Amino acid sequence: MRVMGIDPGLRNLGWGVIDVEGSRLTHVANGICHSDADAELACRLVDLHTQLTEVLRRFAPETAAVEHTFVNKDAVATLKLGQARGIALLVPAQAGLPVAEYAPNAVKKTVVGVGHAAKVQIDHMVRLHLPGVQIAGPDAADALAIAICHAHHAQSAGRLQAALQRAGA
Repeated sequence: MRVMGIDPGLRNLGWGVIDVEGSRLTHVANGICHSDADAELACRLVDLHTQLTEVLRRFAPETAAVEHTFVNKDAVATLKLGQARGIALLVPAQAGLPVAEYAPNAVKKTVVGVGHAAKVQIDHMVRLHLPGVQIAGPDAADALAIAICHAHHAQSAGRLQAALQRAGA
């Protein structure tokens, strides 16, 4: 299974793609889609959409996962982040992919083991899960962590489904 993780952001939208075979995770690619902070919002959203669509076309994931937006004190910034998150959800959905969503604390707990991990801890654990990976930046590390989180949750759900089928047979 090929999984794409997306860390939404209006200026920097991180993405990471991994392959999952059983319990083995393999890094495929990661990067950051950038938008011009001086451009109009609509143009920035189109730019992110175009870049993320190209990443999806290039790496052909089978499923995607996006991090939930946290609400901060700046309502305007939260709304703009929400619009970037809309692009992060829309692009894989347009490609026909199932899209999962995870809270930031759930991603951190899955990858690091604690729900309030620092960025440096996330980066470190992503490197342990994906030996030899060259990470494009903190947003890409977060996106890879989201992909890893989704892979673990999908594996758990698959094992549960298989056990339920065996029990009913």
